[in-house]
Amino acid sequence: MAKRKPKFYVVWKGAKPGVYNTWPEANAQVAGFPGAKFKSFPSRSAAEHAFKVGPSKAGDAFPNKKKSPSSQSSASIIKPSLSVDAACSGNPGKMEYQGVSTATKERIFHQAFPIGTNNIGEFLALIHGIAFLKSEGLHDMPIYTDSKIAMGWVKKKKCKTTLPRNAKTEKLYQLIDRGEAWLKANTFKNPILKWETKHWGEIPADFGRK
Repeated sequence: MAKRKPKFYVVWKGAKPGVYNTWPEANAQVAGFPGAKFKSFPSRSAAEHAFKVGPSKAGDAFPNKKKSPSSQSSASIIKPSLSVDAACSGNPGKMEYQGVSTATKERIFHQAFPIGTNNIGEFLALIHGIAFLKSEGLHDMPIYTDSKIAMGWVKKKKCKTTLPRNAKTEKLYQLIDRGEAWLKANTFKNPILKWETKHWGEIPADFGRK
């Protein structure tokens, strides 16, 4: 996997405006903050200049423009949030999942496995996302998924997959076991929300393979 280029984040309106080196740092300032304004930049100098000139000249993440009819349906999306998704080449087959910032599509985490199913990936992505937000102290930040099945499995704290457990899938099952144990041992307040693909298009964490 190619090395990800660093980004720098400007928070114009948030708990503590400024320039941040990582998304979790910036996200902590805008999560749940009404009317938060922020954006990522490819270099620190560009970010510092944007912070200095302000969002009206730099172009903020949420420009206050009149929405077109096609964008009205996305008005209810909570932008300070995490989105997760999975993809599978064959079912079962090579599987991967990721979590990204809903607002910027910046990748927060990614995992890949030689064999699995899409439902397992969606389930593990949700647990990974919830655990990540908890570790960052973002206890109220919502997490989006487009999988009702994964939402149900997380609610029941049990992965209801029919994938055979054997030598090829043992490492994946060990991760599933850890995920189920984490759900049983931890509590969280993060709302798990259904991504409305029909109205909003593909979830920001989508792998774009359709």
